[in-house]
Amino acid sequence: MTGDGGGIPRQAVFLVGGRGTRLGTLTNGTPKPLLTVGDRPFLDHLINEAIRFGIDRILLLCGYRAGDIADRYAGCKFPGTDFDIVVETAPAGTGGAIRNAAGKLDDVFFLTNGDSYFDINWLDLAVGERSGEWIGRLALKAISPGGRYGRVSLDGSRIDAFHAAAPDLTGPMNAGLYVLRRSVTGWIDKSPCSLEQDVFPRLTAAGLLMGRVYDRFFLDIGVPEDFGRAQVEVPDCLSRPAAFLPLACVLAHNGGFAGVKLLNDCGYYVFLTANRSDSPVLKSLSEGLRAVGAHFDDVEDLYADAGQALGCMARWPVDRQGSFAVAERRDDLGRFVAAGLPALLLSGGSLLDLATAVIRAGITGWNQPLTR
Repeated sequence: MTGDGGGIPRQAVFLVGGRGTRLGTLTNGTPKPLLTVGDRPFLDHLINEAIRFGIDRILLLCGYRAGDIADRYAGCKFPGTDFDIVVETAPAGTGGAIRNAAGKLDDVFFLTNGDSYFDINWLDLAVGERSGEWIGRLALKAISPGGRYGRVSLDGSRIDAFHAAAPDLTGPMNAGLYVLRRSVTGWIDKSPCSLEQDVFPRLTAAGLLMGRVYDRFFLDIGVPEDFGRAQVEVPDCLSRPAAFLPLACVLAHNGGFAGVKLLNDCGYYVFLTANRSDSPVLKSLSEGLRAVGAHFDDVEDLYADAGQALGCMARWPVDRQGSFAVAERRDDLGRFVAAGLPALLLSGGSLLDLATAVIRAGITGWNQPLTR
């Protein structure tokens, strides 16, 4: 099995085997990833995010209370996504869990901790360094000095060293989200084994580990204080501004793909306004966007029912503050304004330039149609 063109993964592997002892009695009867955050199990939030980025195969690496996780995800709770589960028979550590699952791994795959959320564009992590000598790429979180997390130092884009937590230590931290090649299993020679403590340092010494730094929201629910914060902060983060973009605009205008990626990187939902009968075009566009680290989240058919409200606004947790729409025809502006969205008319120029200007200016509070 492989990821799709150019090594962009279609598989996400979740490490969900830990006991969660730091949470005390909260995990006595529930595995940590299934603890409720907001209105659903925390792992549901993570899986929904993975699916946003075109993941259609989920592999859960289970240990503690594996039956609870199997019961939750054995059915078709996420249409269009295949689930598989590997259960460790004895504590294996994060590295041992990967080795146990070697036969089920794609050539290139995402790996993420099942107890942390990092609000980045996963596909951005997957582009770059597709050839040459590398085995893993880590998403790194930019944070202030000190704190309870260790740090990572970089030499360009290659990871130079890992450092234990210290009061005055600076640099980004490992955020627990990776793109790995299946060949990483050849570096795991024992079980139990820690991917972070045993494997990554050796890959670093061999120059085979890359890192990319992001200044985005991160939260690990592993301690009671942060689990409490998650109840508000994770749902708030998932309520994102949205950009409605015409299909023709993305396809035909300069900077179309780059404009979509910029919006992805800045945390926007991206909805295409298109006729769903254009599914072959949409499929081709999806693959083209993935190749550059971009994606769209949904399709809004403006012409399916002239009287209905915007469906994407109901299907997704959209934050109207900061949301906007782009139209190529004046006739389409009224629909968005009626829904309470600023609308911009774009008949030429670069979608990238427009997206850049909107993000920099902050479109919040605009309530009149805009033209460009």
